[in-house]
Amino acid sequence: MNQTVAAANGVDIPQLGFGLYKIKDRGTFERTVEEAIRMGYRHFDTAKIYGNEAVLGRVIQNSGIPREEFFITSKVWTTDLKYRATKKAFEQTCQKLNVTYLDMYLIHFAGPQYVNAWKAMEELYDAGKIKVIGVANFEIRHLEHLKKHSRISPMVNQIETHPEFPQHELHDYMVRHRILHEAWGPLGQGSKALLEHPELAAIALCHQKSVAQVILRWHLQRGIIVIPKSSNPQRIKENNEIFDFELNEKEMEQIRRLDTGKRYSVSPNGYMVNPIYIHLMKLFIRSH
Repeated sequence: MNQTVAAANGVDIPQLGFGLYKIKDRGTFERTVEEAIRMGYRHFDTAKIYGNEAVLGRVIQNSGIPREEFFITSKVWTTDLKYRATKKAFEQTCQKLNVTYLDMYLIHFAGPQYVNAWKAMEELYDAGKIKVIGVANFEIRHLEHLKKHSRISPMVNQIETHPEFPQHELHDYMVRHRILHEAWGPLGQGSKALLEHPELAAIALCHQKSVAQVILRWHLQRGIIVIPKSSNPQRIKENNEIFDFELNEKEMEQIRRLDTGKRYSVSPNGYMVNPIYIHLMKLFIRSH
């Protein structure tokens, strides 16, 4: 599990991480993260909107493992995309996590004033408070706009990616511009149709692996960072057993052809008016 990819500034990022979205129950969350740490995971992905930064911080602190062995990512939410608000949100995140720096900090969505938020993040990066700065759910047009109004280019873009939605065009753009591709929802949000796909099942049988392991391996071989999520101990273990086999070119091409353009979540181009986004915003405002 020590396989890493280097950001444009040379910082090594563990290629396999652990996603923490939607794990709300505190007891389940603590047991899940403890199990993940026991299994060898050190890269954890959270966000202000997830509401679990403080619990993650306590579990990491109680693990007895030095802070520097962990790679912790969090994100600034859309309500904080102003210069001062972003700096304040960052400090609050660090307080909740009980850390003095973040390994990676991302803009969660390309909401209004994301350029001002980026300027704040550049300064936090310059001050050594963030090792890697990046974005999430950005399309090419967002990245191009940010490039024109920034000193430092995003080092990572975390986007929905899975065999049915491999993001080929955006992936190729990011490779050209030295922006690392990080996949959320790498298993298609646990889609039964995807995890039972006959072509994937045949490839899995050849390698004596599960379909989920084949999909995660496919991501790794594309140079992508993956953050699968599970609270099931067996699946947590299974998801990290992907470094002892390799897909051949034919298998990679087979999976490439599974592209249907199907998203399992909100499109970044329409999230501002999407009812799911509006519902999330209302819940967030009510709780703060």
